[in-house]
Amino acid sequence: MAVKTLDDLLGEGVSGRHVLVRSDLNVPLDGQTITDDGRVRAALPTIERLAEAGAKVLVTAHLGRPKGEPEPKYSLAPVATRLGELLGSPVELAGDVVGPQAKAVAGSLAAGQVALLENVRFDPRETSKDATERAELAGELAALAGEGAAFVSDGFGVVHRKQASVYEVARALPAYAGGLVLAELEVLSTLTGDPARPYAVVLGGSKVSDKLAVIEALLPKVDKLLVGGGMCFTFLAARGYGVGGSLLEADMVDTCKRLIEEAGDKLVLPVDVVAADAFAADANTRTVPVDAIDEGWMGLDIGPDSVRAFAGALAEAATVFWNGPMGVFELAPFADGTRGVARAIADSAAFSVVGGGDSAAAVRVLGLPEEEFSHISTGGGASLEYLEGKELPGVSVLQGSE
Repeated sequence: MAVKTLDDLLGEGVSGRHVLVRSDLNVPLDGQTITDDGRVRAALPTIERLAEAGAKVLVTAHLGRPKGEPEPKYSLAPVATRLGELLGSPVELAGDVVGPQAKAVAGSLAAGQVALLENVRFDPRETSKDATERAELAGELAALAGEGAAFVSDGFGVVHRKQASVYEVARALPAYAGGLVLAELEVLSTLTGDPARPYAVVLGGSKVSDKLAVIEALLPKVDKLLVGGGMCFTFLAARGYGVGGSLLEADMVDTCKRLIEEAGDKLVLPVDVVAADAFAADANTRTVPVDAIDEGWMGLDIGPDSVRAFAGALAEAATVFWNGPMGVFELAPFADGTRGVARAIADSAAFSVVGGGDSAAAVRVLGLPEEEFSHISTGGGASLEYLEGKELPGVSVLQGSE
């Protein structure tokens, strides 16, 4: 990939220079407690290398989906605390994005220090559809860093967004690709190039409509496509099964019929499910074949026979991409399907890629060793769009093709 890299920047020298880093620190919170710090830890290597080289590191990031104004529940304060703990030195949080506090914090940074700007989405210009407004914010972010500054794009989870802190700022400052972005692209290019075969893809999550584009892009390329999660019920309905009160996209049934015909024996669907009479951890549950879900009951996980069938297919694979849980893994009665399939992927000899989002969270929440997977992505949406063949604006701008 023809871009300037973090190594190039460090080779030029960063001691005493401001470096603005766009990281992806969009962590899940329970109140003000981070429940999964995976994205913070993934951002560390680039930040540490810059700080150790004497840069004045100014990090910008978002959290959640605030509506273009400050919302306390979306403050990056817990992230600043955790980042400081991992770095071993305090990380000051500016109380605004590009205002007086941000200017003061940026101006007071010493060589080797790291500071974090408040949630960039507190400024409506970050996600504006007006390129002029986005460019204005990008210019103010660049001004914070000052003369001689550089920009490092290291938030892979946002490179599919044309947003001020991702796209326009890369045009306002000399721009470089961070180590995380480069690593993600290298892994995903393996999946879209000539992956070792058999190549198996496991897709879960709620809706077929969310994954339709990636299904259509991958079907001609894969040897097996395993479908679980809430989206499997629309496929099961397309096969003529009643799905009770399970999640169903009725307007996607005909599409699923077409996909089933096109896929042939590539497509593997669950053969049994864990059904419940309510969406709750204390619901009554039973495991039933996929053609025996009672009216009023809903499938909330794939069953043990499905896990064994999926595991059999995965054991033969040389390459595996997994995106989306097999069930409502956050509730204990419905976690075994996701755990079992994840365990099968980890136990296989395949080059295995966990496609970010809920899948990455599941690995950590369910206590599976991360090192048993070849790569755990930080960007669910970005990973899927790359595999769909879409252009990623935050990458194109680094290549100078935008």
